Amino acid sequence: MCLFCLAGSSRRFDSGLWAGLASLRVPPLCSSIVRALHQHKLGTAAWPSLQQGLQQSFLNSLASYRIFQKAAPFDRRATSLAWHPTHPSTLAVGSKGGDILLWNFGIKDKPTFIKGIGAGGSITGMKFNPLNTNQFFTSSMEGTTRLQDFKGNTLRVFASSDTCNVWFCSLDVSVKSRVVVTGDNVGHVILLNMDGRELWNLRMHKKKVTHVALNPCCDWLLATASVDQTVKIWDLRQVRGKSSFLHSLPHRHPVNAAHFSPDGAQLLTTDQKSEIRVYSACQWDCPPSLIPHPHRHFQHLTPIKASWHPRYNLIVVGRYPDPNFKSCSPHELRTIDVFDGSSGKIMYQLYDPESSGIMSLNEFNPMGDTLASVMGYHILVWSPEDAGTQK
Repeated sequence: MCLFCLAGSSRRFDSGLWAGLASLRVPPLCSSIVRALHQHKLGTAAWPSLQQGLQQSFLNSLASYRIFQKAAPFDRRATSLAWHPTHPSTLAVGSKGGDILLWNFGIKDKPTFIKGIGAGGSITGMKFNPLNTNQFFTSSMEGTTRLQDFKGNTLRVFASSDTCNVWFCSLDVSVKSRVVVTGDNVGHVILLNMDGRELWNLRMHKKKVTHVALNPCCDWLLATASVDQTVKIWDLRQVRGKSSFLHSLPHRHPVNAAHFSPDGAQLLTTDQKSEIRVYSACQWDCPPSLIPHPHRHFQHLTPIKASWHPRYNLIVVGRYPDPNFKSCSPHELRTIDVFDGSSGKIMYQLYDPESSGIMSLNEFNPMGDTLASVMGYHILVWSPEDAGTQK
């Protein structure tokens, strides 16, 4: 039974006021992780209990996180971010001018910089090729979704528009099904195989498709988000037309993103105003968990998108203080907020007074120990203080 059904109505959580970083430090565990692991091995501790202990230990460690690497390579703001799937110190970042930075901050070599076309070339989505991680996919306002290598060579164009009025806003890739999915600014979603052959091209939304996401465990399950104020769930095996969605999830405002959790059991959505939602994939009709959070849309700001931690049931999102938000406090800081994905409770807020801008994109690397943030023109890398000095 869907856990969200037990409540019988939508649950709302208050993010609380900023009261200083010290007040958000998580109390230390009453028992050590070593002891918890030993108890689990003996069969005296259940896996959920062990997982909760590990998550609590990670939350404790956030107090030691500091920015240890910074870069500002672009002449326009950063617009997209992707971690390399197997190299935990390597990430790709795209800009509004179409520039791409491939940065391994674990070595002293100069990062790879791929020059874009400038105005009109904004990189809207990035994904490393799971079949060859020396390549990556991009979608862009230039009007293409393509596969490139680290030298900037275009290896294959998967989708291309014939007019400057249509461009691509999002993409995702499935290694199991060997498909690429991409969405454009007029509501179309295109599914292609890895050879570039188009399987279908349908108008699934009334307006721009801001995000597409394939479920990591059931890769035939697709979520699409749009500025038409809906998120739709699709079965790729049964798509016949715009009305063949499994579920349509209405929102009160346009939606920036829809991310499946790493275990595929939940869907995280971010609107363009002040609401984060968590849906349970076991029953989409159940009321979602609602997390009030200020992250309103602004034309010259990269849209804020909440993301999952890759190992724990935690949500990471940048805060854009809004005086009209009901719990806004005077002089509220532009923090990176960490929420518990189950309770919706805010667990920690990261902040650096020397980098106090709005953190639009925040994603942990696959290991879950390093955080990359996009703040305007800047790329910031957070890590525990001891680990950062070693790197």
